[in-house]
Parts: sequence; C-alpha cells; structure tokens
Amino acid sequence: MKTIQELKTRIKELSQQAVEFSRKASEVCLSDRQQAKYFRQQAREASKHAQVLIQELKCQEV
Repeated sequence: MKTIQELKTRIKELSQQAVEFSRKASEVCLSDRQQAKYFRQQAREASKHAQVLIQELKCQEV
C-alpha cells in the first residue's frame, strides 16, 4: 500500500499528464484526427487512473 504522500504525488503527475494529452489533442485535431483520438484516449486513461487513486487516498485518510 502506498503512503499518502506517494498517492498525492502520483495523482498530481497523472493529472498533469491528462492535461498535456488533452492539450496535444487540441493542437493536432484539425491536421491528424487519428493522433488526436489517441491523445484524447490517453488523457481519459490518465484521468481515470487519477480518480482511482483519489478514491484510495480518501479511504486511507479516514
């Protein structure tokens, strides 16, 4: 089981990844739809993973 600080750090990293992938998707959406789709998918996956870790963090803090 990860420590609370480790969870917070990983959540922050995943959130930053999701933002970066989303930004990249916006940049390439008009020129390369497949690449934009891939970036959006990566952003969703990072966001979902962050949400799971947030739930784990809430359970540990109780």
